[in-house]
Amino acid sequence: MQPSAREVLEGLVEELASLEHERWAHWQRYMHDQGVKNDDGSLTIPASLITRWERQIGTPYSRLSETEKKSDREQVTRYLPLIQDALERPAG
Repeated sequence: MQPSAREVLEGLVEELASLEHERWAHWQRYMHDQGVKNDDGSLTIPASLITRWERQIGTPYSRLSETEKKSDREQVTRYLPLIQDALERPAG
């Protein structure tokens, strides 16, 4: 018996959540590598990065630089193989 569309989507949620965790962990490693670990275990992030990230947070995607858009596109493309595979699975 082939899986239903609902079952395929439920499985896809788990696969995408796993990939999202990998993406988040990669970002956290990057952030931690940019900062300075303090004696009390806290992390100090350089002001220049905070300024850049706050600007990006407040900027709609359409107004980001091409380099910033490219970075976002690269992250999204990591999800496409899972979505394509789910769409190609026969549904019951």
